[in-house]
Amino acid sequence: MKNKTLLAIAIACSPALAMAHNISVGQSVPNVDVASHGEIVLQGEDTTFQAWSTQSMLGKVRVIQAIAGRSSAKEMNAPLMAAITAAKFSEQNYQTTSIINQDDSIWGTGSFVKSSAQDSKKEFPWSSMVLDEEGSVANAWDLASESSAIIVQDKQGKVLFVKEGTLNEQEIQQVLTLVKENI
Repeated sequence: MKNKTLLAIAIACSPALAMAHNISVGQSVPNVDVASHGEIVLQGEDTTFQAWSTQSMLGKVRVIQAIAGRSSAKEMNAPLMAAITAAKFSEQNYQTTSIINQDDSIWGTGSFVKSSAQDSKKEFPWSSMVLDEEGSVANAWDLASESSAIIVQDKQGKVLFVKEGTLNEQEIQQVLTLVKENI
């Protein structure tokens, strides 16, 4: 009887285990390119898109927020984003990179996700914003759907912290400390 119960639990948990990301502390994030849409850049009052690659994240300490194109995913780590904004880290040494997975949005909301990302770039012009139309980053990094992943990397691209899901207060403070120590 115990074996049947354990087997049932193992089978029930196996999809969750398969969804685990493939990002390791001490390593670089897996390389990935986003050609469709890509990084959102400002041109005067308008925005445009350009191809983006993980290689472009070298040279600054970064908090990478990889999120599904859903408001619920954005809200998961809004307290961290607010704390980062309040900390006013040096733009020369630090940058937030938000990667929005448009492929993981509620059906029919893709254009809203795109315009919202463009509006966010206008509101936070110092941040790097990437709109990933095809979900290339989420696929390459094996990220969970409908979620948010937070990754801290140093200037050389080495991962210092990674977590999928909502960060608690202790983890938010850990992220802020890692950024301060590595700037």
